[in-house]
Amino acid sequence: MSSYSEECLKTFLKDQEKLFDEPVAETLEEAEAFLEDCMAVVVDSIEEVREYFEEEGVDVDHMSQDELEDASEVFKLPDGTYLIVEG
Repeated sequence: MSSYSEECLKTFLKDQEKLFDEPVAETLEEAEAFLEDCMAVVVDSIEEVREYFEEEGVDVDHMSQDELEDASEVFKLPDGTYLIVEG
């Protein structure tokens, strides 16, 4: 069973050039495999995005919510959640 929704996978496929110079996946199956391999996570809010980066040791104190949303590793999903992909 997929840990990523179809909406999440489609968003990643559509916006992957935000993080990567070349596509890393072309199908939903490839996107799912890639996200699983790099242990991408889905969080419920921008506050949880901030917490995730802080736990990873990234200094995000100076970043606004908009800057966090615009980070290349962060993909805002249509349902209001966020996908975080460490490339």
